[in-house]
Amino acid sequence: MATQAISTVKVIDQSKVAPPPGSVSTTTVPLTFFDMAWLFCCPLQRIFFYEFSCPTLHFTQIILPRLKESLSLTLRHFFLLAANLTCPPSPNEPYYIYNQGDGVHVTVVESDADFNHLAGNHARDVKTLRSLVPKLPSTNISSDTTHVVPIMAIQFTVFPNSGISIGLTLNHVAADGRSFNHFLKFWASVNRSKAEDLTLLSLPYHNKDIVKDPNGLTSIFLKDSRSWENSSVGNDPSGNLLVTMVINREKIEQLKRWIATRSENDQELAQIRITTYVVTCAFMWVNLMKLREKISGHIDEDAVYYFGSLADCRERFEFSIIPRTYFGNCVMYFLVSAKRSELMDESGIAVAAKFIGKKLCELGKGVLAEVDNKSVSGGAEKAMKNGHIVSVAGSPKFRVYDTDFGWGRPKTCEVVHISAYGAFSLNESREEEGGVQIGVAVNREKLDLFHAVFEIRI
Repeated sequence: MATQAISTVKVIDQSKVAPPPGSVSTTTVPLTFFDMAWLFCCPLQRIFFYEFSCPTLHFTQIILPRLKESLSLTLRHFFLLAANLTCPPSPNEPYYIYNQGDGVHVTVVESDADFNHLAGNHARDVKTLRSLVPKLPSTNISSDTTHVVPIMAIQFTVFPNSGISIGLTLNHVAADGRSFNHFLKFWASVNRSKAEDLTLLSLPYHNKDIVKDPNGLTSIFLKDSRSWENSSVGNDPSGNLLVTMVINREKIEQLKRWIATRSENDQELAQIRITTYVVTCAFMWVNLMKLREKISGHIDEDAVYYFGSLADCRERFEFSIIPRTYFGNCVMYFLVSAKRSELMDESGIAVAAKFIGKKLCELGKGVLAEVDNKSVSGGAEKAMKNGHIVSVAGSPKFRVYDTDFGWGRPKTCEVVHISAYGAFSLNESREEEGGVQIGVAVNREKLDLFHAVFEIRI
């Protein structure tokens, strides 16, 4: 890969955007057990790149005021994103609090980097991409060790006469992917419409009391999440590149047909619904584990490999009372396991699809069935530390390429925080229905090995 010139960024504006004065009263909101699971995880970081040719002065004088106004109007309804997470000393439980005047920190920078390079599908430096997303403001710690933690920050980066990026950093404790996507679509719609009539938009549902906890999971999740606070999981290695792969619909259908031929002699596989999500995750699980084996040079025939993902509980019968517009976290992490020998077999992708599909079928009968009374994430933490797990962030269902602020569809959209967890990101393809976009963080010294492993052969 050719060496890219070192880019510079210049901060040209910093401010705080709050809901309109008097529109939201001081509000205290409890956390649910769904939120507790994300207390000490690294923040979500997402970047949207838009082709929009304008000089920096035009952006700051014409575009930026409207973006701030529409953000303010949106935060009236998504006020938790302008609030703070308050974590008092144990055994007290954390909570959100919004005080009038609280808001989201917004930074505007100008960059001389190559917009088309950063918005491409080839390997790009993660450190450079991280310069396009803001850091959350510092945590305030009071004399009694109560931590007050900001929820969200936004950065607009202007690439003069080339494009604009919107980088967002979100404390995951406040919202899952669906809720965050709801906020983004709402904000984009308000900005695009240039009107304050929000009656046609879907408003978020904030009542946390609708999430019942008959099994006492709040204390379990709180204890479990605190055990991650000082863990090494989430460290982001230097020297990483972000590689974006697009698998078109034809190749996805080819994978499905190939897996279907393996089901002729496998009754369990024959009963599995082989979806685009299932085949994509199976393909990535097997090949990322192959890559890690080649990098480490070590093979343990008796090893168990894991795949981790999230199930949206808004669609499960246990939580059917929760509306689709519920704002917050309403997802449950789940693990799928398989023996190393099964996944590395020539039919490994079909095996992986079977196990993932089977787990999704089981979740339809209850997502809390595997939660015991001691720990929720112990298995995942152990698997992460020994490198035996692959996980996925995002979903094609979020339709990220429909996030139009008035400048058209994004040129690309990337999930940056995956480099801290060894996960891969999954979006719908921008180019065609039925295709997928996958993001993977790769050490620059292993890029050739990555390409060799991920050459799609069926």
